Parts: sequence; C-alpha cells; structure tokens
Amino acid sequence: MKLPLYICGLIIALFHISCNDGNSVIYTDTTTSGTIKISVDETFAQIIDGELDTFHALYKHANVVPRYTNETNVFQDLLNDSARIIVATRMLTAEEKTVFEGRKITPRITVIAKDAIAFITHHTNQDSILTMQHVYDILSGKIKKWDEINTQNKSGNIQIIFDHKNSSTARYVKDSILKGSTFAENVFAVDSNVAVINYVSTHPNAIGVLGVSWISDGDDPTTLGFLKMVRTLAIVAPDSTAGAGKSYQPYQAFIATNYYPYTRAVYIISREARSGLGTGFAAFVAGDKGQRIILKSGIMPATQPVRIVGFRNNN
Repeated sequence: MKLPLYICGLIIALFHISCNDGNSVIYTDTTTSGTIKISVDETFAQIIDGELDTFHALYKHANVVPRYTNETNVFQDLLNDSARIIVATRMLTAEEKTVFEGRKITPRITVIAKDAIAFITHHTNQDSILTMQHVYDILSGKIKKWDEINTQNKSGNIQIIFDHKNSSTARYVKDSILKGSTFAENVFAVDSNVAVINYVSTHPNAIGVLGVSWISDGDDPTTLGFLKMVRTLAIVAPDSTAGAGKSYQPYQAFIATNYYPYTRAVYIISREARSGLGTGFAAFVAGDKGQRIILKSGIMPATQPVRIVGFRNNN
C-alpha cells in the first residue's frame, strides 16, 4: 500500500528530530554541512579566520559564522545558546557547569593550543627586558615611571593598555600575575588587540598587553606591519625552569618549554549533544590540518610537534 506523500514527509522529518534543552529541534546540519554560529575570543580572530578559510574550502556546503568578541560575551553566547561552540582560554566555572547540568547538557572540551601573553612597547623604548617582578610591580602600580626600571629611560609615566576590560587577557593578568590584587590606576582598556598595537605605536611611554598571535605570524603581512611599529618585551625566565636567569620573548619554542612564563591553554567548548557542524569544525581544528594552521600562527599547537634547534659556539 502506498503512503500519502505528506505522511512520508512526516516520517522523514521525525528521523531528524532530537532533544536539546528539553525542546524538540529539527537539525539541518551535519559535521560537514549546514550553517551554525560560533563565538570566539577576539584574541584568536586571525587564527580562526585561517581555520575557517580552509574548512570552508574543503567543505563547500558548510557555513560556520564566527562572532569575535570579549571573553564575557563569548561565555554568555554559549550559555544562551547563541553559539554552538566557543573558542576561549578558560574552562567553565562551577556556576556555568551547574547551568548546563540543569539543562542535561554535557559540554565537550578540546584543548587546541597553548597561547602566551605578550607585552609590547614603542619601538624607540630603551628597555627590552623585564623581570617577572618588574611586570608585577608595573601592573600593580608599585612601579609608575620608566626611570624606576632604568635611570637612563626618559619615557616618563608608564601607561598600561589592554584590549578590553572584559577580555581574557585582562582576566589572566589579574588571576595569574596579580593573583587577585588590584590593577594600577594607570591601566586602560581600548576595544581590540589592533587598537592596543596602534596606541602603543604612537605612545612611547605605553606598554600593551595582548595575545601573542597578533604579533607572531612572520608570514602574515598584517603582523609584519605591526612588528615595525612596536617592540616585544623579553621576560626573564622563572627560577623553576632550565632557562632561569635568561630572558625570552614569547616564541613557540619558549612557550613549549615554559621558559617564557606567561602562557595559557586555548579550548574549544561545545554544547552540541550530537555530531553536528560544531563537532565537525572542532575536530578539524584539533586535527592535522587545523593544528598546522595554529603552528604557522606562532602559538603552540596542542598536538603538532615544534622543533627546537640549538646552536653551539665552537669558539
């Protein structure tokens, strides 16, 4: 017996219905097709743009739409179901886990990279090396002028510039460097990592604080332009490392060895309860092609090896 056409359509549709947050939802995406929205820490905009370019070139029917914003908004998007997955530098808080537990959702977390916090100054600044104590004293307000670090430095009062007051960079500094202490009065926030670079490039007394990926891709014309405008400070390695007593810039090798002290993990957090396009994109970023893109960006991929080459002076 032939079934009426509308009944056949209903049966097919039922096969595509799943339960999400207690509501029936008809999903139209697969791991390599469809359209979804994701939310990304603005620190990683350049990297995720590169990932998306390659992903979309490989999967013509996939459309992953990113929103680049500050960390606070990123997690709000995940909680509000405005984003299927997010890219961030912290895990879920206990309160956020409770929200998902109440909705019977188990978020999936994938480590995709190891990032570093870079400190930049005007290219004419005389000082290029800071100790970790210098960094703490500057950020907390104990050191307020450049000549307190070097009596020959006449750059004047120090200004500290962040990308956004709610950024992951500002949170990392407060939690991991200042250990909860109050920021100095000379700390200011602009609205993006690019704005940090632009401000520092025109203010010889400023220190910019930003994610290292903005200044680490030596093949990217935008990055090369930034590097002509600013200088990246080297930090003396912690006593707990083999590099103790020497200073290091946030290069991949020194991020890998922890000689450069200010590093953090980068995560993809997914709220998908099924294998949809969010899962497909997360798997791509964590896979070989996606990790090679991260390797090229200048930060440390989670799985791709980084070669550390040493030079010996035979003289």
